[in-house]
Amino acid sequence: MSVDIDHWTRRLAALAEEHRVPGATLGILRVTPDSDEVAEAAHGLLSLRTGVETTTDSLFQIGSISKVWTATLVMQLVDEGRLNLDAPLLDVLPELRLRDAEVTKRLTMRHLLTHTSGIDGDIMTDTGRGDDCLEKYAAGLADAAQNHPLAATWSYCNSGYSLAGRVIEKLTGGTWDAAVRKRISTPLGLEHTVTLPEDALLFRTAVGHLSEDGRNVLAPVWGIPRSAGPAGAVVASAADLLRFARMHLCGGLAADGTRVLSEAGVTAMAAHQAELPDKHTLGDSWGLGWERMGWGGHRLIGHDGNTIGQAAFLRLLPEQGIAVALLTNGGNGRALYEQLYREVFDDLAGVPVPHPLGPPDEPVEVDVAPYVGVYERASIRQEVLVGDNGPVLRVSLTGPLAKVLQEQDVDYPMVAVAPDLFVCQDPETGNWIPATFYQLPSGGRYLHFGARATPRGA
Repeated sequence: MSVDIDHWTRRLAALAEEHRVPGATLGILRVTPDSDEVAEAAHGLLSLRTGVETTTDSLFQIGSISKVWTATLVMQLVDEGRLNLDAPLLDVLPELRLRDAEVTKRLTMRHLLTHTSGIDGDIMTDTGRGDDCLEKYAAGLADAAQNHPLAATWSYCNSGYSLAGRVIEKLTGGTWDAAVRKRISTPLGLEHTVTLPEDALLFRTAVGHLSEDGRNVLAPVWGIPRSAGPAGAVVASAADLLRFARMHLCGGLAADGTRVLSEAGVTAMAAHQAELPDKHTLGDSWGLGWERMGWGGHRLIGHDGNTIGQAAFLRLLPEQGIAVALLTNGGNGRALYEQLYREVFDDLAGVPVPHPLGPPDEPVEVDVAPYVGVYERASIRQEVLVGDNGPVLRVSLTGPLAKVLQEQDVDYPMVAVAPDLFVCQDPETGNWIPATFYQLPSGGRYLHFGARATPRGA
């Protein structure tokens, strides 16, 4: 049965309007032994200021889905015998210096790809627009805090992917951007994929929108620093993102049969590598670059992406050869994703998409006193307080990220789900975000919120 794109165009429009998403594109891919089916839909505006209409060939920032592209580049280098995932990075970057000398000696590429390095993950230092931006960024990590002991837990780490990008540069002799073009975009025939803003200007390209007093306003800046490129700077159409996904569904082959990645590399990227302390926010485990999700007994891989006012969602169901991409530029993109994907995967594959964790039907009594305190890492300060109406998680941006986003502190009301698990309601969107409290064997106490492990202060 073919994909009814007229139906999904209507559903995209209706749900985007419901969730105040200015513009969005949806792509659905189904690969069969005989042929590929690709269906695309577009809705709304790329910019509320200019009124430019969204089309299916429009480019959006795919954000952290870019990490899967970076991981793919790494695995190509593994295929070529130029990189060992478990060898010290010092073998490739002898100049590498981290604050912890022992971590410097033991850090491997596997730690970076699986978010287990412990390097403070949201260091957004802008090291300029030059081709040496990642070299400068890597040197700056000498001052980075160690968020948790090496391999002791899982915490989402943008910094680690920028460092992985620098490794790619050392081994390829060019920039990360050039490696994406030469090693992924060209063999896959991606004509609507870029990594630099000056190239994005040549296409119909979305701008981000932030919420202000219940309305969408243009984001203050368009993109993230170039030094964060390997963690989140790919800009693409939904169709190009699906062509990338197709390669992973088809054992590393492009549509024309070109070998982009070995079948072993594809399998390794999707395989279980690390457990997540919080199994409600993203997936239940992590691969080499990919999120891993279990939906109703079915194994999916995918990734989300969030930049300044833009959000992207990619899910692959390998057992049925299905991939779905959704790109948005503001509003409640996550709520749109949850509703739309629930309908798409039920209709096309009979696979149930789990509902997000929310407050329990019956109140759960938990003593919050042991969790009251300050939890802090680079760019983020989180404080658990007891307010007049119950516990509250106050989140503050600090450092360079605060200067870019210029956001005020946010108070998230907390509702207990289990003795060590709460859900916190976003006052702007109403979305519920899990907060997990746990302790490492070494004694360190952590709050896992927003996919990051944040250590408790003294």
